[in-house]
Amino acid sequence: MEPNTCCCTHKSKQRTPEEERDLVNRLSRIEGQIRGIRGMVEKNAYCPDILVQTAAAAAALDAFQRVLLASHIRTCVVEDIRAGKDEVVGELIDTVDKLMR
Repeated sequence: MEPNTCCCTHKSKQRTPEEERDLVNRLSRIEGQIRGIRGMVEKNAYCPDILVQTAAAAAALDAFQRVLLASHIRTCVVEDIRAGKDEVVGELIDTVDKLMR
């Protein structure tokens, strides 16, 4: 797979090095949180302690989605609308709908 392409669409997004670094850093922290949760389960940690950590991981993933969605709207959506590709609005609505489930 080529860099900056997604396995589920033929579209791609060129990100600035700073944006890519921020997103990857966020994902790395989330990945570390998940590994920590797995370790807690393996060490038979108390359920409420694990639940607190899963809530923190979920909040971090939600924050990642908000950053990515905001970037998508500011760049891809605006560019497509300016180019007359109004179908991007329907795509955005579908995406937000999926995020809110």
